[in-house]
Amino acid sequence: MKHTYVLLALTLSFGASAQFTDSGKNWETMADVKYEKSQDEYGEIYVPKFGDDVQKMNGKVVSLKGFIIPFEGMFEPKHIIISSLPIAACFFCGGSGPETVAEAYLKEEVKYTAKPVTVTGRLELNDTDYDQLMYVLKDAEVKID
Repeated sequence: MKHTYVLLALTLSFGASAQFTDSGKNWETMADVKYEKSQDEYGEIYVPKFGDDVQKMNGKVVSLKGFIIPFEGMFEPKHIIISSLPIAACFFCGGSGPETVAEAYLKEEVKYTAKPVTVTGRLELNDTDYDQLMYVLKDAEVKID
């Protein structure tokens, strides 16, 4: 089970030089990812290959609107998963792809809410650490919409 999560989980980091505010386009841009089959010690894995526009976001501050996913054993007050879709349709619960979720490491603790949120942080693209999602926001802040 963990390996399945790990296979599709990779990290993104955004830098502070430019900011990609969320007009609904950031998730759309981040959907430009293809997967290349590879092998690791556990078997076949899918390694993300990010599109040009996604790569331009790497290291930049971005905002993502979505929903906090209360993933069992993973929700922590300073480390959350955000989904572009409500929980019933998210990658872990529904039929969406791994490009619809991101990890966020927060500056301050947050309590779980089912309400829509906007998470802003520095994006890191991850195609090597299979214990993390492929999109990761660092030094992030959460605003309840």
